[in-house]
Amino acid sequence: MAASGGVRPSAPTDLPKDEVEVLALFARGYTIERIARALGVSERTVRRRLRAAADALGAGTSVEAVVRAVRTGLI
Repeated sequence: MAASGGVRPSAPTDLPKDEVEVLALFARGYTIERIARALGVSERTVRRRLRAAADALGAGTSVEAVVRAVRTGLI
């Protein structure tokens, strides 16, 4: 059920900066490969950070994690 009255659901405050950064780039349409190049990390690291962020946000997919991050004001 969606939050009413303009109240945003709370976001995890302990989400690491690197996971938030990956989520933000993914939300902007960057591919896994492009995120890896932009951050100077491996594609495997990007996937791991996306999965960790999704888990922390209670999301089943990276796309759902982005939606939750936007809705909570995390990104």
